[in-house]
Amino acid sequence: MAIWNGRVLNLCILWLLVSIVLLNGIDCHSRKKKLPKPCRNLVLYFHDIIYNGKNAGNATSTLVAAPQGANLTIMTGNYHFGDLSVFDDPITVDNNLHSPPVGRAQGFYFYDMKNTFSAWLGFTFVLNSTDYKGTITFGGADPILAKYRDISVVGGTGDFLMARGIATIDTDAYEGDVYFRLRVNITLYECY
Repeated sequence: MAIWNGRVLNLCILWLLVSIVLLNGIDCHSRKKKLPKPCRNLVLYFHDIIYNGKNAGNATSTLVAAPQGANLTIMTGNYHFGDLSVFDDPITVDNNLHSPPVGRAQGFYFYDMKNTFSAWLGFTFVLNSTDYKGTITFGGADPILAKYRDISVVGGTGDFLMARGIATIDTDAYEGDVYFRLRVNITLYECY
């Protein structure tokens, strides 16, 4: 009987050691997945001039929907909740609105929170210059009050065919409900 108990004890210890070795090798929570190296990086600026009822010649964005009873030339109170804007903004390689545009930022944003400034963005950079030809499409949440925000690069065409990556945006300039400029640092991890 003592030999039998000794063998069972040895088998239990062996099973425990093998289990520890095997389970230690598959601990997926202790290691982060390593990102591939970026294949392309570029920084562009887009300039949004909001229609206010008096600047139709200059405006590059406008409210197209707002809460019931709201005026479509004035942003609503309470963090603009419910406002939906569409835009066709110039894109430049520097932060000067009057620099030659390299394309247009076309899309929409809507304000989606009642207790802070936050928006959801869906837009495409339509690029047509000597340096860039094609499109880059973006989508994601924009917690506006954060200095730097990441949104997803979800696709592209031309020079940016099927691009995937991250765009880090920050508000480079803000002039009330009339003008803002976003700096967009685009880091692509999939390039074809």
